[in-house]
Amino acid sequence: MAGSRLELVFGGTPPEGRMLLIGAGAATDLSSFDPARVQIVQGFYPDHRALKSRGYDVETAASGDFDGAVVFLPRARAEARARIAEAAARLAPGASLWIDGQKTDGVDAVMKEMRALAPVDEVQSRAHGKIFRVTLPQPGWLPEGWAAQDHPAAPGMVTRPGVFSADGPDPASQALAAALPEKLPTRIVDLGAGWGWLSAQILTHPGVELLHLVEADAAALDCARRNIADPRARFHWADALDFRLPEPVNGVIMNPPFHEGRAADPRLGAGFIRAAAGLLTGAGRLWMVANRHLPYEQALRECFAEVTELGGDARFKILTASGARRGGAGRPQSKGPQSKAPLSRARKR
Repeated sequence: MAGSRLELVFGGTPPEGRMLLIGAGAATDLSSFDPARVQIVQGFYPDHRALKSRGYDVETAASGDFDGAVVFLPRARAEARARIAEAAARLAPGASLWIDGQKTDGVDAVMKEMRALAPVDEVQSRAHGKIFRVTLPQPGWLPEGWAAQDHPAAPGMVTRPGVFSADGPDPASQALAAALPEKLPTRIVDLGAGWGWLSAQILTHPGVELLHLVEADAAALDCARRNIADPRARFHWADALDFRLPEPVNGVIMNPPFHEGRAADPRLGAGFIRAAAGLLTGAGRLWMVANRHLPYEQALRECFAEVTELGGDARFKILTASGARRGGAGRPQSKGPQSKAPLSRARKR
C-alpha cells in the first residue's frame, strides 16, 4: 500500500540526494529509491534481515545527514512522533520530510498536527492511506518531548515508545508469572521477551542458572538489557520463529503474540510453539500463556507428548507441555500464497 503512494509522489525517478527511510518493512515497495543512496531504519529483526539481504543499508538508528526522508507511521502515537523527530534531526531546514501512513494508523491526525507546525503540501491519497510532504522550518519547530524518551513501566524498569505493553507489565505475563512453579529448570529461554519484565520474574526463582531472552524488536531488547543486570541473562536479537541454540534447554517460558496487523492469527502463536519444541530437550518443559479463545491445544499436541492446562481465568489460560517432538520448524505454514511480510511482525496479544 505504501509503495503505491510512494509511486504517486516519486514516480519512476529516484529522488536526488541521500534518503532516510524510517520504518520501511520487508513488504514495502522501494522501487522508487536507489539502494546506493538510501539508509533504512528498521528495528524489527525479520524485516531488518530481509531488507539487508536485498542489499540495503539497514540500521536500528539513523546515522549521518540526509537530503530527504520518508517516515512510515506506526500505530502508536508516541512512536510516530519519535520517528518524525529522528528524521527531522537528520535534515537541514528546507528539506522534504514525507510522512506516509494508513488512516487506521492515524495519518489524518498526524497531518493535522504537522499543519500546525510546518508547511504541508503534496497530499496524496491511495489504498486507505495518505502521504504528504513537510518542508522543514528552522530548528526548534517540533515540540519538546517528541524524541524517544524512557518511560518508567515498573520499579527500576523502563520502556521506549512503540514497544509492546510500554505502559507496564502485560496482564497475561503477570498471570503466567504467578502460575510458574517455585523451582524452575536450570537453562531457560524467554521466547519473545519484550522489555524484560517476565524474565526478571523468572530470575527470582531458585534453580535458574542461565536465561536466554529472545526478542525481535531491537528497542524492546535494548530496554531489557538496561532493565536486567543479572549475569545469568543472555540477550538475543532474533526472530523467535527460527531461533536456535547450539544445545537444547530444559525450559521455555513465553507469552507469544497472536496478531498479524489488526487481525488475530493463531498461526503466529503456533509458530512459537513449534519453535519452543525445537529448543527443548525431550524432558524439558514449556510454560505459556494465551488468550482463552485461541485454539493452541492442537499445535501443542502436535509438538509435545503431554499437554496440561494449569489454570487461568475468563481472559487467559496457562498451559504447560513436555515431551517435545523436535522435528517441526518454528515458522508457521501459510494456507495461501506466501506474504512478503514476516508473519511475526506484531507484538500484540
